Amino acid sequence: MGDIGQFLPMILIFAVAYFFMIRPQMKRQKDEKRFAAELKRGDKVVTKSGMYGKVVDLNDKDHSCVLETMAGKIKFDRSAISLEMSKKLSSPAKK
Repeated sequence: MGDIGQFLPMILIFAVAYFFMIRPQMKRQKDEKRFAAELKRGDKVVTKSGMYGKVVDLNDKDHSCVLETMAGKIKFDRSAISLEMSKKLSSPAKK
C-alpha cells in the first residue's frame, strides 16, 4: 500500500491534466479538421490571421482553398481558416 500511496498524487495530477487540458485540445482539433473538410463554395469565413472572405474554390489535392476578399482572390491552406471566428461571422446578430 505504501508504494501505491506514493504514486497516487502523480496519477491524480495526470488525470486532471488529461481531462482539463489534453482532452479538450483533442476535441478542438477534431472539430477544426471536420470544419475544414466540410467547407464548400460560398461559405463566408475568417482566417486565423483575421482576413475575411468567401470560399470560391476548393482543391483537395493540396488541401487548399481560394478566398475572394476585398483585395482579390487569395489561396490559403484550409487549416488557416478559423473555426471559432467563422462561426461568429455566420451566426445571426443578436438584437
